[in-house]
Amino acid sequence: MKIAVASGKGGTGKTFVATNLFNVLSRRGEDVTLTDCDAEAPDDLIFFRAEKTNETEVDHRVPVINKDACTWCGRCSRWCNYNAIFYLQAAKVIEVIENLCHGCGACTFACNSGAITEKPVVLGTVTKFRTEGGSPVVEARMKVNEMSPVRVIKAAIKESGESGVIILDAPPGTSCPFIQTVDKADYVVLVTEPTPFGLSDLRQSVDTLREMKKEPAVIINRSDIGDRGVFEYLRKENIPLLAEIKYDPAIARTYSEGRLVTDEIPALSSLFEELVEKILDGHGTGSYKR
Repeated sequence: MKIAVASGKGGTGKTFVATNLFNVLSRRGEDVTLTDCDAEAPDDLIFFRAEKTNETEVDHRVPVINKDACTWCGRCSRWCNYNAIFYLQAAKVIEVIENLCHGCGACTFACNSGAITEKPVVLGTVTKFRTEGGSPVVEARMKVNEMSPVRVIKAAIKESGESGVIILDAPPGTSCPFIQTVDKADYVVLVTEPTPFGLSDLRQSVDTLREMKKEPAVIINRSDIGDRGVFEYLRKENIPLLAEIKYDPAIARTYSEGRLVTDEIPALSSLFEELVEKILDGHGTGSYKR
């Protein structure tokens, strides 16, 4: 079972939820893997002592244009949906902007003169670790200055395998990295906060998931601050509320020090134990009342 923990915006507590779900399952001796798909800023390993077991580079192929063989027809530039080929016919200028290239190969197919070959460019790494408890953590990490982490995320999810429970800590937002992560999930948990910004981004996440024929369940973090807009939206849209986590300075302190609340705060350990049962059972039914 693949469980994606996602959010429409950063800072709602997505990684907080993902790492503690993983910790509870790992403590129980379950076959569980945590995959950090936030390749632009992976931070799951802050919360675990872990030993690296494997690392692989993720690359894609970008075009190399032989200007002596080029006929300056411009087909390669016109076929590129990502504007990665800069072309000025009158000045006889054609250049590949490697950071914009998605490695799709359209330009190579479009070229009728055989002027385009390809070379590999490293996008990032996928690294596998094993925690002290014996459970694996897979980290996707995009190379600085690359434009898209999607290929690195796909490689990390593939590295996670198919056995047991796989928790996918998704990137924030609703763009391609988010979509690539939740697309592989059997169950999607959205973490939000009861604020206007939280509600706005929650709506976008739900709308995106529904376009993908997926129905999420929701956790409201810091549920006793803000307003009731999120609660009313969940009721109206009939979206399951898995849990409410109230604001507590002890949680913020524990998290900021790189420790897990499921190890430090008994009440939160019980809450996450219940969360695990709800998610694995696939029910996700909760109360909308405070």
